Amino acid sequence: MSRLAVMAIIVENQESTKELNSLLHSYCEYIIGRMGIPYREKGVSLVSVAIDAPQDTIAALSGKVGNIPGISVKTAYSNLITDDEQN
Repeated sequence: MSRLAVMAIIVENQESTKELNSLLHSYCEYIIGRMGIPYREKGVSLVSVAIDAPQDTIAALSGKVGNIPGISVKTAYSNLITDDEQN
């Protein structure tokens, strides 16, 4: 079973960006798209990641992102659930 979700990520420590990008790349087969917005005036970046994956995969990614120093993450899940065979 697969779910749609959107992860909202706030990067407050720009030195953590490389680790974040590497982690997201390791989940690229599930990522539909992502958008990053640098907010230079505040010294932060805002990143949104749209993902279609099993719920445990989404939760694992969210947990790993949240463990990176200087990064906060929240995940919103859609009620849409599909069979993996349809993806």
